[in-house]
Amino acid sequence: MTDSSDPIQQLGELADRAGLRRIHMLAWRDLDDVEAGGSEVHAAEVARLWAQAGIEVVMRTSFAQGHPSHAHRDGYQVVRKAGRYLVFPRAAASEAGKRYGERDGLVEIWNGMPFFSPLWARGPRVVFLHHVHADMWKMVLPPNLAKMGDTLESKVAPRLYRRSRMITLSPSSKQEMLEIGFRSELVEVVPPGVDPRYTPGGTRSATPLVMGVGRLVPVKRHDRLIRAVVAARIEAPDLHLVLVGTGPDRIALESLVDELDASEFVRFAGRVSDDDLVDLYRSAWAVASTSVREGWGMTLTEAAACATPSVATRIPGHVDAIAEDQSGLLADDEADFARHLVRIATESELRQRLSIGALAHASKFTWSNTATRILETLADEALGRGSNAIRRPS
Repeated sequence: MTDSSDPIQQLGELADRAGLRRIHMLAWRDLDDVEAGGSEVHAAEVARLWAQAGIEVVMRTSFAQGHPSHAHRDGYQVVRKAGRYLVFPRAAASEAGKRYGERDGLVEIWNGMPFFSPLWARGPRVVFLHHVHADMWKMVLPPNLAKMGDTLESKVAPRLYRRSRMITLSPSSKQEMLEIGFRSELVEVVPPGVDPRYTPGGTRSATPLVMGVGRLVPVKRHDRLIRAVVAARIEAPDLHLVLVGTGPDRIALESLVDELDASEFVRFAGRVSDDDLVDLYRSAWAVASTSVREGWGMTLTEAAACATPSVATRIPGHVDAIAEDQSGLLADDEADFARHLVRIATESELRQRLSIGALAHASKFTWSNTATRILETLADEALGRGSNAIRRPS
């Protein structure tokens, strides 16, 4: 890399050397989609930094409700066309037909369903797979479609993408990819960053407060979190829970809260502003995730940057986003999760130690580093795989 200390200048110089002046990104959903989550934040942050470096970025996604089909955001172009499923063939056809102009590089973001870029794309290309969906298919699709999705992901796609340069978020996600047939030497691990807005400050809640952040969907298993809080209150009766996010599971979760007579200590905050989210992270005693499948767990590192520790299920992604017993606690089952919540609520020395460790752990992750490492991988493809000219020392 260049000796420049400016990461944006470094990105621009790297793109110039590799001839990557125009990059197209294919993603399932846009950041403005009502169901946008961590994958969409990730894509938007990378696109924003590349655009700041002078790279012309075009992001192609499905239609976002209430938003125009064409827009500019943070210096890059957004094209939102087609529905949830038609976006895959239509985006591929548009790229193959050069409808949005020539490109020097392509980034395919594979979120459940791939765009099958090995079949039609030519030139430098990388594929971002956040995590293997595995048992998620059964949670979101009818049995026949779930079986089809699992077969495509675990049997068909690894063969189709066997020569593709892949990027994933964590070592544990890479291991899952290797188990279904991806090649180790072609899978890069690039963790996500943490936005600079997440910093310590504010005032902790006067009583124990745990927060869950994320879409209210089956894979997040917020029902388990609610039950864990109910169980933990036997020993920590002042414990409260706030759930941030929207989604189709909200009605069922509200019914569960009523069933458990938990409405006095469980609150649904819905969608909140960026500033309000920071305030909530700072006031919480811990952020919690009972998800069964994650590529990383961005809310855990966001909270950590606010000096707030985590309690989370021991799954791929979480084990990388958390430095166990340093920035947070990992639970092996629901009873274990409840015990960890009790410890957070009752052990002040533990909270202080984890808070300090969380802040230190979060400092390792920046979006500029994420954007640079992804561009390095794409540049390696552009210059000829294995080029030493663009790799930073490990």
